[in-house]
Amino acid sequence: MSNYLAVDLGAESGRVMLGALAHGKLTLDELHRFPNEPVHLPTGLYWDSFRLFHEMIRGLTVAVRERKLHVDGIGVDTWGVDFGLLAADGSLLDCPRHYRDARTNGVPERLFEVVPREEVFAATGIQIMALNSLYQLYAMHLENSPALKIAHRLLFVPDLLNYWLTGVQRSEVTIASTSQFYDSASRRFATAMLEKLGLPTRLLPDLIEPGRKLGTLLPALGLGPIPVYATAAHDTAAAVAAVPATGDDWCYISSGTWSLMGVELPAPVINEASRALNFTNEAGANGSTLLLKNIAGLWLLQECRRTWAAEGEPFTYDELIKMAEAEGPATSLIDPDAFSEPGDMPTRIAARCAARTKGQTCRVILESLAQRYREVLEGLENLTGKTVRTIHIVGGGSRNALLNRLVASATGRTVIAGPAEATAAGNILVQAAGAGEIANPSEARDIVRRSFPIEVFNPK
Repeated sequence: MSNYLAVDLGAESGRVMLGALAHGKLTLDELHRFPNEPVHLPTGLYWDSFRLFHEMIRGLTVAVRERKLHVDGIGVDTWGVDFGLLAADGSLLDCPRHYRDARTNGVPERLFEVVPREEVFAATGIQIMALNSLYQLYAMHLENSPALKIAHRLLFVPDLLNYWLTGVQRSEVTIASTSQFYDSASRRFATAMLEKLGLPTRLLPDLIEPGRKLGTLLPALGLGPIPVYATAAHDTAAAVAAVPATGDDWCYISSGTWSLMGVELPAPVINEASRALNFTNEAGANGSTLLLKNIAGLWLLQECRRTWAAEGEPFTYDELIKMAEAEGPATSLIDPDAFSEPGDMPTRIAARCAARTKGQTCRVILESLAQRYREVLEGLENLTGKTVRTIHIVGGGSRNALLNRLVASATGRTVIAGPAEATAAGNILVQAAGAGEIANPSEARDIVRRSFPIEVFNPK
């Protein structure tokens, strides 16, 4: 039996997961879970990167010292786009900002004055979103950031954590592809575009493909020389690697704070149609391209829950779903992508539609997401010429049976829900492939089908 550790960091929480691989099956065990709470400082909204690293080490310590496991590999995956800047001596100059920080407001439009929107998309194939790394970096340029002027290296969040684990500064391909300064066709950084924008290319690290061994744990950590793999460091790529699909008539929704909906292709789709629909081409775990759309996802429900808890009414997610189910069909819908800013989400939703109760608000969110998925599905089919017959929903949101039923009904497609732990499973399976235990993506998906339960929802 082989033991791999997946450090899986999401926008709400992080965890260290043990994956035991034996006899063609994977079992997962949560060793350590911790909250991931951003920090508001006078200069902006930041990720608490040092706390995240501290909690990671606590989880690794549980495996090595408390359970006394032989660990065959460690891999780190996180959300995309955010990065830190290092000095020449490796010290952290600029802590990773939160992608919801307001510093990028209006920045894309200013950038397009130098490099037009069409050129940016042609060079990268990435969906235009103000939170992308490109606009974060350009915001620093516009502000004459002292850190940007003296920085030696840019590392995305999982790359930064890997550096603190191993001392190796590399950027894994799937996480780099979220930046909008990565050329998805050539699988390298779009340096010509950065130079045209006056952004320093000296910051860019060497790229490493998912599954490659990055290094071993530093001796100072006191946990032994455990291999660290550059797994699919973008959590979406990790989740898609664990979609239990067969054939080629399926799409996926990686459902969590964000909903990432797309298809897996051998090459990017970069043309006027994909630009007009604002789709993105990100790198997959196996040399593939993930043609997808970023959708606001369960962020709206999370923000409502946070607001109600602050008002003295804490609810579990299960309670919110039951309240939504009891309400019956929504009488009006919203565009989920219009609610990306944090704040009093229930009041903002009520201002746009007829939701007056908590149950109505939750129902509006879920039905609006289902309708948004239908729109995105139509775009995917138009861009690829393929007919999608099955929608695989993976990630924590796959546990939401009401949303799964609504998606099946809205799209007229069969929905297969699970595994809920797709990101951790994909992280571990990519490591195992790098270690030579798994031969190809098909074998990895066979392991997923044997290892985790799924639930089928047929359209009504």
